[in-house]
Amino acid sequence: MLNNSFSTKANLADVWTEQVYPAEITVENGTITAIQTITDEGVTGYILPGFTDSHVHIESSMLVPAEFAKLAVVHGTVATVSDPHEIANVCGMQGVEFMIANGQQVPFKFNFGAPSCVPATSFETAGATLDSNDVKKLLEKDEIKYLSEMMNFPGVLFEDEEVMKKIAAAHRLNKPVDGHAPGLRGDDARKYIAAGISTDHECFTKEEALDKLGYGMKIIIREGSAAKNFEALVGLLDDYPDKLMFCSDDKHPDSLADGHINQLCQRAIAKGIDVFKVLKAACINPVLHYKLDVGLLRIGDPADFIITEDLVSFKVLKTYINGELVAENGKSLISTTTAAAVNNFNCSEINESDLKITENQYPSVNGLIPVIEALDGQLITNRLLLKGNLVNGEWISDTGTDILKMVVINRYNQAPVAKCFIRNFGFTKGAIASSVAHDSHNIIAVGADDESIVAAVNLVIKEKGGVSCVAGSRNLVLPLPVAGLMSIEDGYQVAALYTAIDAMAKSLGANLAAPFMTLSFMGLLVIPHLKLSDKGLFDGDKFSFVSGV
Repeated sequence: MLNNSFSTKANLADVWTEQVYPAEITVENGTITAIQTITDEGVTGYILPGFTDSHVHIESSMLVPAEFAKLAVVHGTVATVSDPHEIANVCGMQGVEFMIANGQQVPFKFNFGAPSCVPATSFETAGATLDSNDVKKLLEKDEIKYLSEMMNFPGVLFEDEEVMKKIAAAHRLNKPVDGHAPGLRGDDARKYIAAGISTDHECFTKEEALDKLGYGMKIIIREGSAAKNFEALVGLLDDYPDKLMFCSDDKHPDSLADGHINQLCQRAIAKGIDVFKVLKAACINPVLHYKLDVGLLRIGDPADFIITEDLVSFKVLKTYINGELVAENGKSLISTTTAAAVNNFNCSEINESDLKITENQYPSVNGLIPVIEALDGQLITNRLLLKGNLVNGEWISDTGTDILKMVVINRYNQAPVAKCFIRNFGFTKGAIASSVAHDSHNIIAVGADDESIVAAVNLVIKEKGGVSCVAGSRNLVLPLPVAGLMSIEDGYQVAALYTAIDAMAKSLGANLAAPFMTLSFMGLLVIPHLKLSDKGLFDGDKFSFVSGV
């Protein structure tokens, strides 16, 4: 039987009066019934609201929701605003329903959205489609709290009928609409926001964020495993504490095991930002904006709070959700549950002949070819025009100039392999492959030679989803049987295996902090400038395939 009736004493970080004072909190049946100031100056620790990740794709942790929760509560996270867009692109409505049901197995407050862009574009092959009627049905569910990031900003600007129906359905139900508009400024940003889109987590400069703030949008500061915008944006908290939130967006299992929103609080305090402004972004603003059933340390609220060692390091001593102790002193008290895998995977193993690129199969002028430049810590890429490596009429990887072959394989149907070249992975040998490839999650791979790429891809295909690394006769694979995105194993075991495979990838000569996470975004067509889908090389600025240079 749960012990969710108790009292506890510590220094209360009162976000409503912006004061810190000794207090006793009384909890009865999971609800806060009293908060009393006490004179005992010998109390230790600090009570504060639990952290909420205001925009995250649980799938990127490679963990099912129940296992994500198991790791997150150790760091003081009690809730997430979760976009199940990734599994929806693979399994449709069944995928969203899986996420809701799995999350309900554990004491954690998942708040899922209705994916607005499935598929994200018509220029790639996805596993499912959610039209405006499907989105409306999802939004009518109590478990669905908002319309997830509207990535089709051209559709908003040109008032596409399906796009506007999805937004209108959310507004009718009084549910917020999340944005996704990297680089959008000026009149286009104003029109996008005027359509009733309330947040954006894609700002990568202070100037862009200020522009959108000026039009009434709230900005979510993102710091994930690949995209890192904290340093560029955190200073805005000084002037806009009520308009900002923290999120991770996409966080790999090793990173989640290490820390979560608590780390952003620690870093913000180290920059001299007022603690209550930090706590607004980390705890208060997401709950108010999305109207979440998450307690904020008020009488009558659910007892969702944490006790930290201090207000500097934010080392979490205890985490409570609905009055239940779910983590203590770095140990999770959430048990691993069972999960039946859902998936959508239908392709055969490939061979080296599938990867050949003859001279006339790739756009070039005077030996110069288009090359994607991956950027560490960013989802955007650059489009380069570089001298290709043409050998006997075939374009091949060149480790000397770090121009490597990248491929995307349609995982839903048998189809030709899409191929291009990319820079900044830095591999001098071997290859990596993954069935985690935003947004449609076809198989994506990059490597120093075709033999290694084929071996890495076929490891993923054999498991019907996963991430793999190949270096000569050595190989590692992390199976991801749930939609080719998530494991059903213990979260800490998954984190350990991912740590090993990540280290192996870096041993190939990787220049990137998170090579698998970066690779997963090289097929994300809605982020400029040059990407690769299963249908070909794609220009994100012109929103069309590359036909020449």
